[in-house]
Amino acid sequence: MTDQQHDDQGPDAAHQVPEGVSEATVDALGTLSAAVEVIEHARGLLYGFHRLTGMADLNLGEAVEQLRKAGHTDLADRIDTELVGRNVIAGRWTFQVMEDYDDGYYALAKELEKAARDQLVDGRRHLFEAGMKEDRRTQGRRHHEALPADLPS
Repeated sequence: MTDQQHDDQGPDAAHQVPEGVSEATVDALGTLSAAVEVIEHARGLLYGFHRLTGMADLNLGEAVEQLRKAGHTDLADRIDTELVGRNVIAGRWTFQVMEDYDDGYYALAKELEKAARDQLVDGRRHLFEAGMKEDRRTQGRRHHEALPADLPS
């Protein structure tokens, strides 16, 4: 098969809308997928928050030692007892916040998005985006191919 033939085929079977599925359904699943992508981004930011908070706590411990060596024992003691190791949210360190997010909100969002795809489009992913690609690419032009050359149709 030539690159041109491969290019004119459009999306692979996994990214073609199943027979009988409406454009409105594909649009709704696209919006649902976009929402889950935002949730993924928020999760990444939460992990960043976790890492930064942990690094800050370690730096606070180091600052406490430096303040003690510099003779500022009262201030060092206050930072050490009031801030180092403190919960960031009542009763929780960041790892506990992450676990609650992952096991609750995030897991449910992923589960429901997959259930919607399974129920409505045989589990196919990114149908809305595959349609956008077809609408936006210039057929026959290099770097606008429908599929990678090494992907079977």
